[in-house]
Amino acid sequence: MDVPYDLTSYVRVLKMATTPTTEEFLQVSKIAGAGILLVGFIGFVIGGIMLLLTGGL
Repeated sequence: MDVPYDLTSYVRVLKMATTPTTEEFLQVSKIAGAGILLVGFIGFVIGGIMLLLTGGL
């Protein structure tokens, strides 16, 4: 592990990074929120199916 080389590459990436615009931030937030809801819904459906299959009602 070459620490000086790693640090310079990290600094180079940080210098290239920019703050997202409000529009970009809102778009990423909507996509991330939709993904969270989708994963939660799939988990809910799987949980319901497992409850029905095991006779938990």
